[in-house]
Amino acid sequence: MAMTVHVDIVSAEEQIFSGLAEFVALPGEAGELGILPGHMPLMTRIKPGAVRVKVPSREDEELVFVAGGILEVQPGLVTVLADTAIRGKDLDEAKALEAKRKAEEALTHQNAQIDYAKAQAELAEAVAQIHAIERLRKHAH
Repeated sequence: MAMTVHVDIVSAEEQIFSGLAEFVALPGEAGELGILPGHMPLMTRIKPGAVRVKVPSREDEELVFVAGGILEVQPGLVTVLADTAIRGKDLDEAKALEAKRKAEEALTHQNAQIDYAKAQAELAEAVAQIHAIERLRKHAH
């Protein structure tokens, strides 16, 4: 049997995932992070993107989209505290594409009434959701 670590993925609204995993991969601020059982303690911010969890005895990875947050790794426990978290199967491609379009439009037609930083953050989140949907689609085939 493969070594495992307990993983909890939670948002302000709900617990999204809780269980054993062989590894966890997610978008850290400095790049993609891979967490295996026995990883040294770590706390870092995460960027919008897909958290991939390899569950023992399951071929497909569990995919969860997060809109940023904090990763904490302790011996035997990996915790993802997400600003927003959506199970991969619950992602809405049409909604993500519309959010991307609106954010791009806001950035293109800048004026004093637009919060540029907010529009950039919304665009990054929408693009990350679209990438997560594409990754999920690839694994489904």
